[in-house]
Amino acid sequence: MTARRQGALPPRTRLVHIGPHKTGTTTLQGAFHLSRRALAAHGVRYAGRSRQPAHAVAAIAGGTPVHSLEAPSTAHWEQLCAEVARAGRRRRVVVSSERFANADADTARAVVDGLGGERVHVVVTLRPLLKILPSQWQEYVKTGHRHAYVDWLDGMLRRPPYDKPTPSFWRRHRHDELVARWAKAAGAENLTVVVVDQGDPLWQLRAFEDLLGLPEGLLQPERDGFTNRSLTAAEVELLRLVNGELSRSRRPAAERKLVREALVRELRGAYEPGKDAARIATPAWARRAAAAVSAEMVAGIRDSGVRVMGGLDSLVPEPEPEAAEPDGDEPAAEPRLPVSAVHAAVAGALAAAAGSP
Repeated sequence: MTARRQGALPPRTRLVHIGPHKTGTTTLQGAFHLSRRALAAHGVRYAGRSRQPAHAVAAIAGGTPVHSLEAPSTAHWEQLCAEVARAGRRRRVVVSSERFANADADTARAVVDGLGGERVHVVVTLRPLLKILPSQWQEYVKTGHRHAYVDWLDGMLRRPPYDKPTPSFWRRHRHDELVARWAKAAGAENLTVVVVDQGDPLWQLRAFEDLLGLPEGLLQPERDGFTNRSLTAAEVELLRLVNGELSRSRRPAAERKLVREALVRELRGAYEPGKDAARIATPAWARRAAAAVSAEMVAGIRDSGVRVMGGLDSLVPEPEPEAAEPDGDEPAAEPRLPVSAVHAAVAGALAAAAGSP
């Protein structure tokens, strides 16, 4: 897929990228953070001091930033708004955080007003729901959830009103409603949907260059350092079991958070899974249910009048034969994880627990 030049947004634009989660936000934010000086030379400011202004956005949209024990406050949000305002009338400003996707209608309106009102242009990045389901479940496990994948899918896809055990999922990922909510806040003419190209991971960066009037190739993904690779099925299962043990303990919430984060960090550092490592598998019934929801969402976005970059139809998978595989929820074979990886993860978690206040 090639990004077609559609004309850059006006120089005074405040581009507010709201995610949602698991749509390439880590790569995008890393590229912007890495390119701050080059962006400034082209009249673009990337707001905040790190990859995303997590505390500021959490202060208005809710949640607690990962890897931080500091509570978000109104002051964080006010500082971000002041930074955006100081950028001036000619400079474009980019604010990116998937946490914006947690906002309800009133909060979305407050975000638009706080970051520039009529200058704000909202960008929503989308990828197929079938890709998001296992990724988002994994993120929930990283924050302490203990539900098996099939049980979680059952709640999200087969048990109305589809808000248990994670009510935030459809607030973020009912993408037609997400687009409608923010289009109402900013105006449909001030919202662009960027569809991630699964075959070209750099296409999303090219699309943002288009929106900001940047030279092609200026935004590049980080090559080293920060990583956000997905965990394998075995790694997630280990974390899920540890979550169960932590929930039965009397450890403070902050200490449990430190242990979980240390375990994930050590797994990523000690183990590089091979191509044959078992990944999280979505059963056939859930794939069909997700495909039906995807078709509804694409129809709603198409009718919304917002600008779309990329192929909306790519968000809807091809129909599967009814007999592609059994519809039962029988668990798959137990995933395997090298003993060395388990040892490193558990040792790191124990060290984090021992060192916590």
